[in-house]
Amino acid sequence: MNINFPNDAQALRAEIAALAARMIAEDGADYGTAKRKAAKVLLGNQKVPGDVLPDNAEIEAEVREYQSLFFGEEHAQRLQHLRLIALEIMEKLSEFSPYLTGAVLNGTAGEHSDIHIQLFAESSKDVAVFLLNHEINYEVSEANHFLHAGRSLEILSFLWKGEAVHLTLYEQDDQRQIAKSAGNRRIEKADLNAVRALINESPTE
Repeated sequence: MNINFPNDAQALRAEIAALAARMIAEDGADYGTAKRKAAKVLLGNQKVPGDVLPDNAEIEAEVREYQSLFFGEEHAQRLQHLRLIALEIMEKLSEFSPYLTGAVLNGTAGEHSDIHIQLFAESSKDVAVFLLNHEINYEVSEANHFLHAGRSLEILSFLWKGEAVHLTLYEQDDQRQIAKSAGNRRIEKADLNAVRALINESPTE
């Protein structure tokens, strides 16, 4: 059911989205943190009604507009640079069915953005051994598995040519389940060919 917000609630929602977008573009804040900080700046410590908080799609639109207004060609060059690095890494890891996700894919990546790649392997150890064999030192962290409650995903993080890269390791069977679970939701990811196409569509001079 659609909800009709009062004008003041709509205006506040737009202000929160715009301020959060600035924090993301300038400081590299994640969407959740930026949203909470923006709401606190505008509303102080009072409780924020849930229907006043913008969703990520609204904030992403504001990020795009902010980058276009204040960064222009600089942003385009930065995005192309990150996509080229992502492509290089994906080519090296091609045996693990890499997919680019996140801000580098959707075009909102800025100065502080990291590169996020999904990998699908028989064993996470295979990826770890591959990195070690190529003398790539990495750190390990975990995230909740959105497909399987109670399970976690390994994330291998390292620097490549000065850029932070995060490899999220899925099992091979997860690739089919992710496609099935998408349903009507838009899950953005791009394989090697799609990333090459993005790069060729946006050459930098």
